[in-house]
Amino acid sequence: MKNGLLQIAALSLALVSMSFMGGCKDPNETKTDKPEASTSGGSGTTPSGDGIKIGLVASQNGELRPWGVDCIAGAQLAVDQINATGGIGGKKVELMIQDSNSKPEEGKSAAAKLASDGVVALVGEVSSGITKQIKTIALEKKIPLVAVGATKPDITADGNGLISRVCYTDDMQGPVMAVFAFKDKGLRRVAVMTDNKQPYSQGLSETFKKKFIELGGQIVAEEFYQSGENQFGGQITRLKGAKPDGIFMSGYFPEVGPMARQIRENGIKDAILMGGDGWDSKEIVQSGGDAIVGGYFCNHYSNEDNRPEVAKFLTDFKAANGGNLPGTTMGALGYDAVNLVIDALKRLDAGKTEINSESLAKEIMNTEGFRAVSGDVTLKGTNGDPAKRALVVEVTKTDQKFVKGFEPADVLN
Repeated sequence: MKNGLLQIAALSLALVSMSFMGGCKDPNETKTDKPEASTSGGSGTTPSGDGIKIGLVASQNGELRPWGVDCIAGAQLAVDQINATGGIGGKKVELMIQDSNSKPEEGKSAAAKLASDGVVALVGEVSSGITKQIKTIALEKKIPLVAVGATKPDITADGNGLISRVCYTDDMQGPVMAVFAFKDKGLRRVAVMTDNKQPYSQGLSETFKKKFIELGGQIVAEEFYQSGENQFGGQITRLKGAKPDGIFMSGYFPEVGPMARQIRENGIKDAILMGGDGWDSKEIVQSGGDAIVGGYFCNHYSNEDNRPEVAKFLTDFKAANGGNLPGTTMGALGYDAVNLVIDALKRLDAGKTEINSESLAKEIMNTEGFRAVSGDVTLKGTNGDPAKRALVVEVTKTDQKFVKGFEPADVLN
């Protein structure tokens, strides 16, 4: 996208050609009236002029685009709402967006561009593999990074007080699905399909297997593939021979949909299909058809949740996006991540503390009881990993249905 200065505004065109996104706006509008920002020699940035810049790295193109577009819509809503109240200390917040193109190396370049443009914080990404590359820039430039949906546990390791997230980790969602499989569905013999190209999938498979075995279940087989593949006949034949009563597919939706279809076509008719938040896209039904319907996966958020924060978010999101709901949970997580940064900025302004990347990083890590749409977030004393509630949802022909919620205490013992 030209100039990399991409924003969603109230008059953005609806994505009429992207039916799986429920009509979220396309982040392709470019603005050129950006105020200059000063940098402080690789030790973070200080806003100058009339704006406070927050940088967002999102997948505007590539296979993860459904998540990226929703993330941008949620993030822009958060910025528009604070600016409608006068901004922070009289300064408007400016959301600066760069495209990762669904690729780790391009995510790193996007983060570097945002850092050079003087953002005081980075937000992103959804993919753990992309986020790990953004992290290298955050550490190098000493800019705080709030991950949106990156669940691999080591994202926050060696973060030097700069790296946090608004989502749960695979240390939570793997056990959630193991407990659900063993106790709620009565499964005892589960096979696993792991994407060996994605750190997310590798980590999620490990935490699922560990908990399932601990509960008394058996992992009867594990097969591997790589993102971008769409034929899984050999792996499925071997899985079939193991006679599983469930299959845990820990990868992302572009591969999981075709995989589910081929599992059923190859005669594995009754095994329950399960996965993690990487399934969260309506595209999974388009590619998986009836084979994926009735599958279960772990998610951060549901439009069906009756919490007041969810109801208000949905009302505001629809008003800003032509009456359409977010197509994935990343609308809510993008909103939460940017609002977490804004909340820390407001606390700094209330205390009349100079706003720069260093002071902002400290304030973000001091967050306690932040009322997020996806559940309360506390970062203080957590090394950037909030203890979050997780949901199990069922894939339907049109969307997903809430099944059960799990608190950390329900599974992490």
